[in-house]
Amino acid sequence: MIIKELQVVIETPRGSSEKFDFDPVSRFFVLSKALPAGMVFPFDFGFIPGTRGEDGGPLDILVLSEFKTFSGCMLKCRLIGAVKGIQREADGTQIRNDRYIAVPFVSTVYKEVDVMPDKLIRELEIFLVAYHQLEGKQFRPMGYLDAAPAYEQIKFV
Repeated sequence: MIIKELQVVIETPRGSSEKFDFDPVSRFFVLSKALPAGMVFPFDFGFIPGTRGEDGGPLDILVLSEFKTFSGCMLKCRLIGAVKGIQREADGTQIRNDRYIAVPFVSTVYKEVDVMPDKLIRELEIFLVAYHQLEGKQFRPMGYLDAAPAYEQIKFV
């Protein structure tokens, strides 16, 4: 498989208890919510510019990294997979909302990571379920995709 580069924009850095969202109108990052005490983002959360998910926004992506990042930081990454998921909104509508997972090309710690360990996937699924419950939404994990099939799902608009 040829490794394809993805540009990733970080919205919320790993370890943050605050969620930031990119506002395409103002082109700033806006604080959208605070997580409960003791809950933090386990990885850098961001998006893949030039894509669009079923929720209307760019595709979500998590970045495994040893680097300290910040909101607005752009990283060149390689995709390692995705957690497939169905998200039920507070109004009852359901959308597909997969979470793509990548590592920076310049990473030395995650250089050889091609597939996430099962334990790490389960921990991520638990976080995503709890995170969505905070907004009255439901996230139902539907399995894991390796890099090649995950990359095939990504469509640039």
